[in-house]
Amino acid sequence: MACPINVSVPYNKDGKRCAILATFGVFFFLSSAHPACALSQTPQPAAEEIALAPVLTQGLVQPVFIGHAGDQSRRLFILEQPGRIRILQNGTLQSSAFLDISDRIDFGGEMGLLGLAFHPRFAENGRFFVNYTRKPDGATVVAEFQVSQDPARALPNEKLLLTIQQPYTNHNGGMLAFGPDGYLYIATGDGGAGGDPENRGQNPNTLLGKMLRIDVDQGDPYGIPPGNPFAGQRRGREIFALGFRNPWRFSFDRQTGRLWAADVGQHRWEEIDVVEAGNNYGWRVMEGAHCFQPSRGCATSGLTLPVAEYPNQSPHCAVTGGYVYRGTRVEFLRGTYIFGDYCSGRIMGLIDGQPLVLLASGLRISSFGEDEAGELYVVDHGGGIHRITPARTNR
Repeated sequence: MACPINVSVPYNKDGKRCAILATFGVFFFLSSAHPACALSQTPQPAAEEIALAPVLTQGLVQPVFIGHAGDQSRRLFILEQPGRIRILQNGTLQSSAFLDISDRIDFGGEMGLLGLAFHPRFAENGRFFVNYTRKPDGATVVAEFQVSQDPARALPNEKLLLTIQQPYTNHNGGMLAFGPDGYLYIATGDGGAGGDPENRGQNPNTLLGKMLRIDVDQGDPYGIPPGNPFAGQRRGREIFALGFRNPWRFSFDRQTGRLWAADVGQHRWEEIDVVEAGNNYGWRVMEGAHCFQPSRGCATSGLTLPVAEYPNQSPHCAVTGGYVYRGTRVEFLRGTYIFGDYCSGRIMGLIDGQPLVLLASGLRISSFGEDEAGELYVVDHGGGIHRITPARTNR
């Protein structure tokens, strides 16, 4: 089990006490690569600050994601939660939607069009994938679409890959991304309500509360990667990792291939995980690095603890996962995992193993996104898109 820096579990397996790190009133708890957690100093503000350059301030309705197709077109694709995919090209939002499936979507609260991923060979095959909650029952649907002869429009016909019934209306997860292995990864929440009442996060026989992995180039409608931990079983073959509450945004480091995920907590802790095949990330046994059910003395054997966590006390409420920065505009952030909080609007980063608050943005951060060059964008659920820049030039 990884050793976090925490309060409720103050000693790691070697009996070493771990330290609390604090920045701007936000406490983070980091694991060390060494078997014993090393004492860390309280981090200071970043020597260089960041700024946000407005890219788009009007014309969007509840955007929840931005990304690129990897086709060298330099286009950015924006998900609107009610059910549309919009194209941003050369700083201009195209008036017609790339895809509009709002008539199929059960939208409201945490439901809607939630995920988008382009096939690694999209430039050749025109295939892309979305994750949405279906009208009228709110089930999670992962479906494949195809671009039309017009590169600015997709065909409306869909191929259903995966349907997961949702017992409640919240905790739908929704992120999609292709890994460096060419497989499609899918984040699912625990099904909703509070406290995961049916303990779905720990149940390998349900796809809820999991990180899934499927092969969209094999099988009908998909294949199972042989490295999936339950690949040889009758149920749960799609599972890559388990023990999640509501993983809201994950990403692959484009340089190392490491999978980073943010998992929204219940009442107390927001967490960041590095996800690996077969690992159990603890929910509902644990919330972050702390016992949840039972509240004390929980069995932690076999669980993988977060690499970072922070309390969701006001003004914080829900972590929004981001990306390891691999762009060139903000040199001092290279190699830094960037993430945020939906309510506080704080943009944060893990720098040299230490957490730093980089900017209090004032936005409702629903997502981050990368362009083809690795530059990072911040999505404001209120309707804006901003690019992260150095504060000194704001370029």
